[in-house]
Amino acid sequence: MQPIIKQTHKLLIKNKKTLAVAESCTGGLVSYFLTSLSGSSEYFILGLVAYSNKAKSSILGIPASIILHKGAVSKEVAQSLSRQVRKFAKTDFGIGITGIAGPNGGSNYKPVGTVFISVDSKNRRLCREFHFQGTRQEVQKSAALKALQLLKTLIKRGG
Repeated sequence: MQPIIKQTHKLLIKNKKTLAVAESCTGGLVSYFLTSLSGSSEYFILGLVAYSNKAKSSILGIPASIILHKGAVSKEVAQSLSRQVRKFAKTDFGIGITGIAGPNGGSNYKPVGTVFISVDSKNRRLCREFHFQGTRQEVQKSAALKALQLLKTLIKRGG
């Protein structure tokens, strides 16, 4: 198990913070990593895999116009995912991940491995664009671990 998983787990418990996750390209991997540890029920409230654009809009209320104009793989969609899942689950933190895990689906503008990750709290948000390399599974794992790193950073900043 990667150290960042245990570190984030302990930090959430220590700070008595709660988390909800809206994942697309990672397919539930962040949720899996955290819930594989005993005690995660203290903080892990909801994990949602919103893979289709329809699910992003109908379940989490991401405006279809944002998806249409910015693309499902965009900073705006990642930010909306993290904000909406946090509000929906009434948690301290929300994570939103959207990207292109491959091996197909990329373009010159957004190549395979492009992932946007957003971590949201009531007062702060971190959103970053990443370009991961490797197989589909490697991109998914890299994105899930990076999401936990961003969450750890936000918690340490007083989230």
